[in-house]
Amino acid sequence: MAQQKKDAPIGMFDSGVGGVSVLREAMKMLPGEQFIFYGDTLHAPYGTKTREEVLQLSCSVAEKLISMGAKAIVIACNTATSAAAKELRQTYSLPIIAMEPALKPASALHKDGYVLSLATPGTIRGEKYQQLLQKYGEGVESLPCPGMMEFVEKGETDTESLHRFLTDLFAPYKGIMPEAIVLGCTHYVFLKRAIQRHFPGVPLIDGNEGTVRQLKHMLEENDLLAEEGSVGGVTLLSSGDPDAVKLMEKLMNSKE
Repeated sequence: MAQQKKDAPIGMFDSGVGGVSVLREAMKMLPGEQFIFYGDTLHAPYGTKTREEVLQLSCSVAEKLISMGAKAIVIACNTATSAAAKELRQTYSLPIIAMEPALKPASALHKDGYVLSLATPGTIRGEKYQQLLQKYGEGVESLPCPGMMEFVEKGETDTESLHRFLTDLFAPYKGIMPEAIVLGCTHYVFLKRAIQRHFPGVPLIDGNEGTVRQLKHMLEENDLLAEEGSVGGVTLLSSGDPDAVKLMEKLMNSKE
């Protein structure tokens, strides 16, 4: 693969709109970079699909971003990371940066209680999550949350139907508050306020900042950082309903 130019865009993708939470962090930390964000909304959710299905979809999206000139790829989806990061790194020579559920930082808050880790079924089944669980999983309760990311895909971040869903989901954990909650899906970052209503005062931890720090490190290491003074920007794309792009724009400007 030809040497990428510093002014080439960074490709970023997710199964839907949730990865916008990573994009926002990246735009803050790397304001001079150009980004192409691709939400595979036509095929969302990834979290309830088989590993083989997610691998195929992720490879297809990565190929699309690379054909658009991406100098690096960020997999802004924990499920796609579990299914495809290894294969993408073996296939392409450009930097591939992947999400990591924030079990390590959450473990620092664990004392004698428990840490509640929220993720999709696909993420929890994945090899990456299981490896992290072995290293940092003392006191961790892993809670699969099928159906939760779909609320964000519909633009519902603080509705009564969402709170009914969360009330049922969290019912087994209401007796004893967790010491921390891991948001193991990029969509869940947009549900912070709603989750906090059910667990007031409990720290909510996500892997977005760590992922963007790794992106910056990889760009520096490969001499791909945009030149100082460059003007950044973003292109938002969706494989499904064009209205998804409007939702991405709304989420980019939200205060969650």
